[in-house]
Amino acid sequence: MIVPSAFDPPVLLAVAAALFYGLAAALYSHASPHPPRLALLAAWLLHMLAIGAALAVDGARFGFGPALSVTSWLVITVYGIEYHILPRLQPHWPLALIAAAAAVIGAVFPGQLLTASAGPLLAIHLALAIACYGLFAMAVVHGWLMLRAEKQMRNASAAALESLPLLSLERLTFRFALAGFVLLTATLIAGLFFGEELYGRAWAWSHKEVFSVLAWLTFAGLLLARWRQGLRGRKAVRILNIGAVLLLLAYVGSRFVVEVVLRS
Repeated sequence: MIVPSAFDPPVLLAVAAALFYGLAAALYSHASPHPPRLALLAAWLLHMLAIGAALAVDGARFGFGPALSVTSWLVITVYGIEYHILPRLQPHWPLALIAAAAAVIGAVFPGQLLTASAGPLLAIHLALAIACYGLFAMAVVHGWLMLRAEKQMRNASAAALESLPLLSLERLTFRFALAGFVLLTATLIAGLFFGEELYGRAWAWSHKEVFSVLAWLTFAGLLLARWRQGLRGRKAVRILNIGAVLLLLAYVGSRFVVEVVLRS
């Protein structure tokens, strides 16, 4: 495992992005919404440049760090778009702190260099996997917002009247979960039938495959229960979170063990 120097461009850009993410989170209660938004925009741009610089400096690498970094950037991107489309969607500033940590982790632990033999199939497979991570991360975020909105309603809080309606948050949660499930299914099918072309080996029941299938079964059960029984509320969010943890362990967890614990 190669750890880049603190003065490498990707690391410097990631640290700068983290600082602006932190600034945006610190300014969230500012009287004017413009300072935190400008800080968040600067952080988003620097984060994107850090991801791009990591590819330009020493070739395409991938591992648990870049997976977390790109996923968090996608979450910030989608949430920012939603925020402008849905005016009543409240800012969720803890996302900025998560993105700050992920940006630095992605630059400090760039992962393994992809070989020249890695063809377009591997690029498509990784793109599907990261998009899948991003969609399920958005489902988890909306599930958390749904629980918060439900709590505000139970407490008759004035904030419940200003935030996005509970049913809208619930629909968004399951739409992201369904889209993530479709991409997860496509990713697993690609690994099953094109394992030789992707990784030079056929499908094997390693930790990654086991956790991926367990996550798929969890999400399938969640969506089936939603369709057949109208599953909702805390129980649905709990199952969603369990599936997300299993999916996180599938790739990020296994690569963390290989790259950091075993240092290979």
